Amino acid sequence: MGKSIGWRVLLVGLSLLAGCNKQNGAQTGPTTGGGEDKIKIGFVVKQPEEPWFQLEWKFAQQAADKDGFELIKIAAPDGEKALGVIDNLAASGAQGFVICTPDVKLGPAIVAKAQSRDLKVLAVDDQFIGSDGKPMTDVPYLGISARKIGQSVGQALIDEMKKHNWSQEDTAVCVITFDELDTARERTEGAIEAIKAAGFPDTRIFKAPQKTSDVPGAFDAANILLTQHPEVKRWLICGMNDSAVLGAVRATEGRGFNADNVIGIGINGTDCIAEFEKPAKTGFYASALLQAKLHGYQTADMMYNWIKNGTQPAKDTRTIGVLIDRDNFRQVLKDQGIR
Repeated sequence: MGKSIGWRVLLVGLSLLAGCNKQNGAQTGPTTGGGEDKIKIGFVVKQPEEPWFQLEWKFAQQAADKDGFELIKIAAPDGEKALGVIDNLAASGAQGFVICTPDVKLGPAIVAKAQSRDLKVLAVDDQFIGSDGKPMTDVPYLGISARKIGQSVGQALIDEMKKHNWSQEDTAVCVITFDELDTARERTEGAIEAIKAAGFPDTRIFKAPQKTSDVPGAFDAANILLTQHPEVKRWLICGMNDSAVLGAVRATEGRGFNADNVIGIGINGTDCIAEFEKPAKTGFYASALLQAKLHGYQTADMMYNWIKNGTQPAKDTRTIGVLIDRDNFRQVLKDQGIR
């Protein structure tokens, strides 16, 4: 009888000890250990059909596979859906999300909604704009160095013009613009800066504003410009991305121009691959390949470490591009893990 009572006392003591450990918070926060809650991270993009965003998702998944968290891929093509997905992520048990917002002016609303749901937020590609019209520098952001990439495109256009022995007198620059988006404006302004710095006359640099940020929008914008300047014999073309330049190149082709008198250089390096694979050269000469791996993998990894270890991401991280053309694109894409 005495031994039985002793064992009972010991078991009660162990139970009380276990209860104290739980009350003292021995297990706090989301972890990925066996049987414990798994970290969930959202990755929200505005145009899931675009190769760039598909690559971001691809590389973010690689980070999830390495770190052991669950990646939730969500499309938010408009402001209503961008705000709605925050509620959905919270309901699914996510602790944070990376987002390329469809509208940078939604920044304050996204941050407020995320805070109300106790979710961490990291902006990628397009930086949030505050109610004062200025970038929200208090929100962690990873994006491209837009102006520098634009400058590299502008310099590459000048370099190619010189290689082709084109004279400034019969050459003009078509800049497909979309100033509503700050990142787009920074890219095209950077290109114009570099072209001017190389001594190209300002009077032969023409802006063609897009109404829509796609190939048809660029095509229409370029067509208007070409109609206004039939005297131009050779064109240098740049814009905010590959689609802008592709649209302009298609417009020049409709006016009888070809690879002998058009040099177009895009930005992104993913929407132009089919162009490089065509048997015959076109006026789309090259593109500044953005580093989707960093934008997808690094942001997801940053968010994971923020949630897991409390390591807050840097407030401003910038990436640069790599110039690709018909000759080197296959090797560069392989090196970048895209193909």
